Amino acid sequence: MYKNKSVAGRNNICGGKMRQYRLALPGKPSQRKFAEMLQLSGLEVDKNVVQRIESGERFVTDIELKVIAKTLRVSYEALLEDD
Repeated sequence: MYKNKSVAGRNNICGGKMRQYRLALPGKPSQRKFAEMLQLSGLEVDKNVVQRIESGERFVTDIELKVIAKTLRVSYEALLEDD
């Protein structure tokens, strides 16, 4: 039976890359600051959501992935690449 988890047992495959790209942004924004950036882009999230995505505890919708990629200034494909 198929389970909705990555090979590593995470609920998403973009969280690790999201953290990596977030910390590569100018000023290395905190999770709270990044949540504010996402809010300005129209995504209703808070610091806890960012933390849960980065740790792989939370699923990410395609709508969220698109906004996250735009905010990070990377392609959505870059967020989905294997390490």
